[in-house]
Amino acid sequence: MKGKLSLLLVCIVLASGCRRYERTEEPATMPAPVVVSRDQEEDGKEQNKNKVVDKEIHIVTDPIDTKLQRKPVKVKGIYISAYVAGTQNLMDEIIQHIDETEINAVVIDVKDDNGRITFSMDSPVVSEIGAVKKFIPDIEGLMKTLKEHNIYTIARVVAFRDPYLPEFKPELALKLPDGSIYRDGKGLAWVNPYKQEVWDYLVEVGIEAKKAGFDEVQFDYIRFSTERGVNNVVYDEADTMGRSKTDIITEFIEYAYDRLAEEGVFVAADVFGAIIGGGVDSDAVGQSYGDMADHLDYICPMIYPSHYGAGYFGIDHPDTQPYDTILAALKGSKEDLGDHGTAEGREITVRPWLQDFTASYLDHYIEYGDEEVRQQIQAVYDAGYDEWLLWSAACRYHWGGLKSAKEAERQDQSAADPDQAGRAGNKAA
Repeated sequence: MKGKLSLLLVCIVLASGCRRYERTEEPATMPAPVVVSRDQEEDGKEQNKNKVVDKEIHIVTDPIDTKLQRKPVKVKGIYISAYVAGTQNLMDEIIQHIDETEINAVVIDVKDDNGRITFSMDSPVVSEIGAVKKFIPDIEGLMKTLKEHNIYTIARVVAFRDPYLPEFKPELALKLPDGSIYRDGKGLAWVNPYKQEVWDYLVEVGIEAKKAGFDEVQFDYIRFSTERGVNNVVYDEADTMGRSKTDIITEFIEYAYDRLAEEGVFVAADVFGAIIGGGVDSDAVGQSYGDMADHLDYICPMIYPSHYGAGYFGIDHPDTQPYDTILAALKGSKEDLGDHGTAEGREITVRPWLQDFTASYLDHYIEYGDEEVRQQIQAVYDAGYDEWLLWSAACRYHWGGLKSAKEAERQDQSAADPDQAGRAGNKAA
């Protein structure tokens, strides 16, 4: 099984139906201050009557107020490429569909698969390397429109797969023994997750996304490369300090969460579905499902049925059985998480990525349409979860597989009230 899992990772990267690396140019590829007085002793003891008491009034800010201001939303969302987000007629059509369905959130590229920043932002590093490629020419107008339609906004920030940053700052790239930059099968560079400067850059982008109006930052490619030649990459002990790949990815998550949550933004991370349960795949990419969940608001496993090999979960061809595959993957999620994700009074929300594309490159596949999308969504609910995201690189969604907002609300109410669900069933009978 371990061998199959390793092979699975290679297949995911090289022939992924989610197409996490697409040309975005083409749509088809697609606290209020608190006033306090200083007239009391810290230990609460009675003050010396002869002591002059400083009654100066000063203002302090509760350091967790911004966190308290964050208002979670039960997300049912879709991915939107930067190109589509910046093309008004395409966005108008998508927003119309959103208004007519249960969809209430969008995931938009802010730092894309090419390492480019998709709208103008006031960021030192972004400006230094000229990272902006303005796919979204009017971010203010876009965010205003999305808010007018009560759409929750998630900034997708591609993390350690970045073919742009290393061309200007090669010292931040993964390196081969001869000092040259490591490149994956597509000739693209990756940045080194052990480099603090990379962490700061990603947080910088996340803060700027929040300033632009995004409610949440979702990190993607928050992992090490697993592609051809990666075993030849060398790491400086001054950077690694004995830390494993899973150690450093988890440390980055904690670092980013602490800084972004203080800014009032939620933090999420996309992870491979194959890492659920741990093992060789988890070690290779540096993703530990439970440990990462301890430092996130949302963890988003990419459990596309097409990404599981023959026999996985005891299913002959997982892509042909979307409901069974999603249900099995999410049952594994519950088992793997256990008591993880409950730090500081928080409880991690699992928000899986579902498949809205046809994996025609497989030997055994089915066409995905309205019914296959709905089956996956139902499996999420049957597994005990209630948030989900749909992925289509081309941003072409099967809207017919979605309920209207009112229908979805009634379903949510029934799920929250079993007695009501029973009464409804008796009435129908």
